[in-house]
Amino acid sequence: MRFSTNLLTFVLSATALVSAGVIERRGGSVTMLTKASQRHPDGAVYFITNEPQGNMILTASIGSDGNLRLDRAVSAGGRGLHGVTAAGNTGVDGLFSQGAIQVSSKAGVLATVNAGSDTVSLFKIDPRKPTNITPLGDPVSSEGEFPSSVAFNADGSRLCVLNGGAINGVNCYTVDKELGLVQIPNSLRYLGFNQTTPANGPPGSVSQIAFSEDGSKLLASFKGTATAPGYLASWDVQADGSLSAQNGQVALAQGGMIAFSLTPIPQQNAFFVADPGVGFDIVDLSGKKRDASVAITGQMATCWSAYSAKTGNYYAIDVGGNTIREVALDGNLKGSVVASYTLPAGTSPIDSETATIRGKDYLYVLGANATTVEVYSLNGPAKAQRISSVNVSGPAHSAGVPLQGSNLQGMATYVSPW
Repeated sequence: MRFSTNLLTFVLSATALVSAGVIERRGGSVTMLTKASQRHPDGAVYFITNEPQGNMILTASIGSDGNLRLDRAVSAGGRGLHGVTAAGNTGVDGLFSQGAIQVSSKAGVLATVNAGSDTVSLFKIDPRKPTNITPLGDPVSSEGEFPSSVAFNADGSRLCVLNGGAINGVNCYTVDKELGLVQIPNSLRYLGFNQTTPANGPPGSVSQIAFSEDGSKLLASFKGTATAPGYLASWDVQADGSLSAQNGQVALAQGGMIAFSLTPIPQQNAFFVADPGVGFDIVDLSGKKRDASVAITGQMATCWSAYSAKTGNYYAIDVGGNTIREVALDGNLKGSVVASYTLPAGTSPIDSETATIRGKDYLYVLGANATTVEVYSLNGPAKAQRISSVNVSGPAHSAGVPLQGSNLQGMATYVSPW
């Protein structure tokens, strides 16, 4: 198997910078990005600056029409870090991952990685104004290096982190509403990949951590190398949150190359996996043997994915092709591209997420190179419409928040409970 040259061309990252800047221990300091915002928005989106001098969580309120208004930048209490590529170029996707920041709507909390500090931070979300997030406890050690992805379990009572640096593997915590993140005994598990800190990639790096739908497994996607395809590392999750001592490997279907994103397929105990070497893969954990690898004609670097509950379809993000492809799955999980949407030149779309606002779904895509968030109204299957592009760098720079497009990462959403 040969690694896709398109992946290496378009998913590039730079050698990390070293910063001696002082970061407050708890984080949570706030810089307002706009003078006013909606009093009670319908929800919020969150992503991170991943800057080496100080990682910030950028928040924007979601209005009743799905559009965004930048609100504030909140200190994550740690530093960011950018991965290294063989080419040595600076490009988007500094963490080689999906899920750098995640939300549990059920628990009303948000978690993010601080890749340069090797820590994870937890925040409480104000349901009446969800752009207002406050720290829960102090940032905690990831017990590894270069943490790149986090995942909550179904009820938000536990959180696990994926480390992708020289000390790589997974680690899990109980989510305590008073203390913050509390280490779960016997949940620190090492993968032992030959890696560096910051991580070297994209080949040979990890991508995303996720729980299986039934909560019985914890999985981490590994992209693979030039000589061996990627796969999912899998641990059994015990009732107390501890993990099996050894991990198993879930292989991709024949033709699958690079396991990047892990987007759950509802009620199927399966995952939609963006695969920049092919297009996308279906990984079926149900035992029904519906695994598949599907080529997307013309794709260049399809790495991220999101699911819409209203359309029932998946949105695969091709950073190299500057394209979003909408994928439909039938009852046997056979997938096909039903629509494609081209973004403005130079956008470089990466992380994405959906939100259901007043009965309608919207897709939010981080345009890393353009330093924008692209907003799509999902008017029905194969009927996505780009309705706005939110400038991030202008308000951030005006407010004195350091920000480079090549460092921006992550996308998470929260919908207010009314």
